[in-house]
Amino acid sequence: VQLQASGGGLAQEGGSLRLSCAASGRTYSISRVGWFRQAPGKEREFVAGILKNSGISYYLDSVKGRFIVSRDNAKNTVYLQMNSLKPEDTAIYYCAADGQVTTSWYQSVMDYWGKGTQVTVSS
Repeated sequence: VQLQASGGGLAQEGGSLRLSCAASGRTYSISRVGWFRQAPGKEREFVAGILKNSGISYYLDSVKGRFIVSRDNAKNTVYLQMNSLKPEDTAIYYCAADGQVTTSWYQSVMDYWGKGTQVTVSS
């Protein structure tokens, strides 16, 4: 499985960006996709995730109400709509996937990772 994240860029505080994560290869083996981010000098953290079949989504508390994760299974693509952006959202954003159906989004269990896409929010 290969994951390709895109859509990052520069936004002003309060603005919006939409990230995409396109999967290719053995996509049938994927049951969930998560978004993670790593800010400068900080550890990478889980941001949002979605189960492929049910569409059930999960969020980091600090992004609830601002970010929306969605999927288009026909396109093997997961999106992260980021609204009301804050400077603290500045980070490299990664998408990751695996074949589990669980509410635990530990980085260590994610099987596949895409290259990151930079999101910068200016104040």
